[in-house]
Amino acid sequence: MADSDRPRPADPDAAESRTASPLAGKKRAQQSPGLRSKYQSSAPGHCFKKVTLTKPTFCHSCSDFIWGIIGFLCEVCNFMCHEKCLKTLRKACSSMTPSLVQVPVAHCFGPAGQKKRFCCVCRKQTEGSTALRCEVCELHVHADCAIFTCADCRSCHLDGILEQDTFHHHWREGNLASAARCEVCRRSCGSSDVLAGMRCEWCGITSHAACYLAVPAECTLGRLRCMLLHPACVRLDSRNFSKMHCYRIAESCSHELDNSDDADLSAAAAPASKDGQPAASESGKQFLKVFDGDDAVKRGFFRLVSITKNEEVVEAALRAFYLPDDPQDFELHEIGGLQRLHSDDILNRNGGPDNRNSLKDGGDSWLLKAKPRVTEVIKVYTDWPRSGVAFISVSVSDSSTTSSVLAEVLSKLDRQEEDLSKFSLLEVCMSSKQVQRQTLTPQEKLLDKLREIRKVSLRQMNQTRFYIVENKNRAVRVELLIGGLPPLLTTEKYTQLIEEHLAIKSHLVTISNFYLNQGAVALQISCFAEAERIYMLAKDTSINNKTLTSLVIPGITHNTLGEDVCPLLVFVNPKSGGLKGRELLYGFRKLLNPHQVFDIMNGGPLAGLHTFREVPRFRVLVCGGDGTVGWVLGGLEAVRHKLTCREPPIGIIPLGTGNDLARILRWGPGYSGEDPYHILVSVYEADEVLMDRWTILLDAQDVSEDGKDNDFLEPPKIVQMNNYFGLGIDAELSLDFHLAREDEPDKFTSRFHNKGVYVKVGLQKISHTRSLHKELQLHVDGQEVPLPNIEGLIFLNIPSWGSGADLWGSEVDSRYEKPSIDDGLLEVVGVTGVVHMGQVQSGFRSGIRIAQGNYIRLTLRKPIPVQVDGEPWIQPPGHIIISAAGPKVRMLRKSKQKQKKSSANMRDGHSDSPSSRDGH
Repeated sequence: MADSDRPRPADPDAAESRTASPLAGKKRAQQSPGLRSKYQSSAPGHCFKKVTLTKPTFCHSCSDFIWGIIGFLCEVCNFMCHEKCLKTLRKACSSMTPSLVQVPVAHCFGPAGQKKRFCCVCRKQTEGSTALRCEVCELHVHADCAIFTCADCRSCHLDGILEQDTFHHHWREGNLASAARCEVCRRSCGSSDVLAGMRCEWCGITSHAACYLAVPAECTLGRLRCMLLHPACVRLDSRNFSKMHCYRIAESCSHELDNSDDADLSAAAAPASKDGQPAASESGKQFLKVFDGDDAVKRGFFRLVSITKNEEVVEAALRAFYLPDDPQDFELHEIGGLQRLHSDDILNRNGGPDNRNSLKDGGDSWLLKAKPRVTEVIKVYTDWPRSGVAFISVSVSDSSTTSSVLAEVLSKLDRQEEDLSKFSLLEVCMSSKQVQRQTLTPQEKLLDKLREIRKVSLRQMNQTRFYIVENKNRAVRVELLIGGLPPLLTTEKYTQLIEEHLAIKSHLVTISNFYLNQGAVALQISCFAEAERIYMLAKDTSINNKTLTSLVIPGITHNTLGEDVCPLLVFVNPKSGGLKGRELLYGFRKLLNPHQVFDIMNGGPLAGLHTFREVPRFRVLVCGGDGTVGWVLGGLEAVRHKLTCREPPIGIIPLGTGNDLARILRWGPGYSGEDPYHILVSVYEADEVLMDRWTILLDAQDVSEDGKDNDFLEPPKIVQMNNYFGLGIDAELSLDFHLAREDEPDKFTSRFHNKGVYVKVGLQKISHTRSLHKELQLHVDGQEVPLPNIEGLIFLNIPSWGSGADLWGSEVDSRYEKPSIDDGLLEVVGVTGVVHMGQVQSGFRSGIRIAQGNYIRLTLRKPIPVQVDGEPWIQPPGHIIISAAGPKVRMLRKSKQKQKKSSANMRDGHSDSPSSRDGH
């Protein structure tokens, strides 16, 4: 950013006016008697005026109620405060946000949730479907305010360009819970009525806007430190990839912001009346369409600026664009005409000619332009961490080049003896959607560059910085995970497919890992352009009518992880539990490093397991139904040999319908909106337990009398079982439910509706009879077991079935051992029909105990419905063998006692939940 270096009058009143507000910096001699006075504050950028309050109002600084009828309102960002808070105010205006950025990081905008939030730009409440939120941090904005945000998101990885030596708090204002307490004064700092209070988006501590600067700058990551992936341990060369690609966020989430770029911004710019509607009809007001540069004119982006009697037009235009510059340095030009309006032209000034007529008669579209400047002062920031100086101010003129600026900066840093060719000047545009970097040539004229940027867009100039960087020959390493390939091929065949369809350059691309069962390969690429080309090409390539997937994979420097750190790998199925899955995905991305949170519908569990393959110790949290848990357990089994931590313990957040495994591990029957922070604390304090897993070999050989010579109807299939395996009426109901859900998936968004469908299909089968004992033969541990007259046969690994029912029963029987999830035995139970199943669900009866063993062999004489962990199909006649599947898996069981203790600690306030983060 640059400042004008023209001489200023030595008038103390003028100096005081400029201190009070950069937007009101004009000579007192130019002010008309009726011009509104501005009030001084200790925070930069604000332009306060005294207003009369007509409704209950709260202070944005201390969050207290404003008693009386007088308040002070910033005309730029709508910040409201007491008169007493003006002197202690520390929170800068929205127009100053670009100057406060430490490391530029773009936002990932998506549609906002349903909770009440306040816009971080205009400070008004966000409403309706046009509100946006960042998927990584707590930035909430209106869709038409998003273009005035800058790249001030959390820095979640190192990219080798702009980095910090110490890890600082990342403060975000407002949207705190009402119960939030200030870390400094311990008074309440949250508010549900206004945008008030500050919160660190890493450790979660909260503070008043007047107190947060007293908090030590270094962040310790708070209570979740031991499960959080520290940004300094994550390396990602992301120059050509957006943050949506880096965090594997579905690209559909960004369409609303893209659409907002094509919208008419006049609605946001127009002042609003008390009911929120533009007050265009108010007497004494008129509106102008103002553009901030050639790009805005070309795209039709304008702000509708209101002008009233005795108000300066240029100043109002700067406020509308959130620009903290001096109005004396700007002027308005009529688009398509020759008229020009300077900053010292005031409407109806001193009873003179009415300039409004000249504005309206010539047209209502005007271009806000910077006046020509002979010299300017630019701030050059340093990219090396321990320089001790944030930026160096340098004066540039028509003769100033990149080389001369670099030489002056090095001289001021006492490094003038170093070789100038080892340094470059980097131009960084910190727009909200993408951080764009450009290295300037040594002979480039800096003043011409500033004029060029301002001509394109004044907003862009406000969001542009210059950095002095050391030239480093860093090795580029971009890793992509390509999925969707045919499974179970040879490594040579995968190499051939990749070379054929993606036309990779062998001297730039290396295939580092093959995942044969999943049909995926990992590529290491040493060129940004080649990585971007392969990434985009893979998404448009199909093999065997299946589109390939492409994901950017971060690198984890596992040797820099602390000894006490056990990072949590999170998988979320956003399609489970209605909208709750998506909200959990958003909540965990905010609380943890987004590089450790994976949308399982985007690349499956392989993407997360491949990312954590070299981490020596980690835990896994699966948010979904029993099917999602089985998916992750199956993926873990398939790639276990490639992991340094081969048996990570797994916790569950139940989002499905039955959630039987989650029930017996104490995670509850279903997610009902608990605070994600408290969930993570429970995972941290959970106990590790072992659980059996079973392999089912489905050999579909036709053994009926009519098909003895048919051999195999299909090749043998291997399925992993975690919870239970059912044949007959139980599987038939699951199959009917599955088919109904496939026909109308949009209706199956709640557990209540799903269970209602189960009841409906059950009633339809109530008169159904099937003599299952005549259709199959059972052997347990090598012994044939006669079957009673039953309609369903179920093999249990866990003591929960059909949404929490105890099918085995609690009666003591000396013939059988007490069931356990790690006893190495399966319980074999029968049911006589739908009525019997209903009685078991109601707790009136239990199933018919048949056997208990660790090796099961079934012979099917007819096609029979079967289901494994809720996934049903029709199994042809043949053999089925069930046996133990290798080593037991480690699961996380919620600890009751530790949970009570943690709840007590939270009430003490020493580890307050950044539930404040989620507004709970």
